[in-house]
Amino acid sequence: MIKKPTTLKEIAKALNISVSTVSRGLQDHSSIGLVTRMRVKQRAMELNYEPNLTAISFKKGKSFNIGVILPELSESFFSAAVNGIEDTADKRNYTILLAQSHDSEEMERRLVAKMKNQRVDGMLISVTKNSSACDHFETLRKSNIPVVFFDRIPAMKDIHSVACNMATGTFEAVNFLLKRGHRVIGMINGPATLYATGERKEGYIQALIKNRLKFDPSLLVNCDLTEAGTIAAMKELLNNKRKPTAIVTFNDYVALFAISYARSQNIEINKELTFISYANLPLINYMDFVPVASVEQFPYLQGQKATNILIDLLNNPNTKKDEKQAYYSIKVESQLVVNDKIKP
Repeated sequence: MIKKPTTLKEIAKALNISVSTVSRGLQDHSSIGLVTRMRVKQRAMELNYEPNLTAISFKKGKSFNIGVILPELSESFFSAAVNGIEDTADKRNYTILLAQSHDSEEMERRLVAKMKNQRVDGMLISVTKNSSACDHFETLRKSNIPVVFFDRIPAMKDIHSVACNMATGTFEAVNFLLKRGHRVIGMINGPATLYATGERKEGYIQALIKNRLKFDPSLLVNCDLTEAGTIAAMKELLNNKRKPTAIVTFNDYVALFAISYARSQNIEINKELTFISYANLPLINYMDFVPVASVEQFPYLQGQKATNILIDLLNNPNTKKDEKQAYYSIKVESQLVVNDKIKP
């Protein structure tokens, strides 16, 4: 026979006190004396009392659930970000509901609607590489569901966001190559719809200007981040009149595709052609030929910061950041990690 959960009424009866006193005692209310609070908690533990979270949620008007939508959990970057989100949410007594868009804008739209219908208190979102419209995010704003975007940020005004500073990371990467004597540096960038794509381009150009070199648009190629897209970008760069001696790739996966193609063309990696990538994922340690360096984007930290911001918004919805800034826009500084296995 299944035993019914212990109620506040049973604890009150056992201690010969009111139900309201038990409730306030369990919540450490200042109106209840320390001795009474200790007695209430002790008896609750003896009776295996567990709070009715549904009732608490209803009373407070909160579900204590946070919706998380990201492109692919199979990618190490997003797995690390989710670890940061989960750890932070757990410490602050929230539960996450996780979903993957698989880089489909249509799927992203459906997930946003489902999360909204699930009555999540707020959402953390990293948009798909194809997300061009933002009306599905506007529905969340109209429903007073706060959203913090992380890593992949949509082209929207007045949003809360946490992302890595790709402009400074790219500047550092290109500058690193220039110091090693490279003068013709290509870049395989991401889709134009991603905000980070523009930041990478900005850092790339600024590094060239700082070193008194002219920006050649033909050396910067966008791709859809797939293997086929990367190969097409590599063909375009290798057929350029100014054949690059180094290439900066959008991330470690694109670097893997690009290096694999270069090898198929009998190009000596890091001798004839040098690569730098982004994310500094564990997978590069298992590659036969690796980028000379990778820009660390700190996904765990991004997840932590985004979650803390969202929960602060949920607990203090009317709090302003300051007089000028009504929205959080946090930039995590990147770091160029040089592969010490490769000799200069």
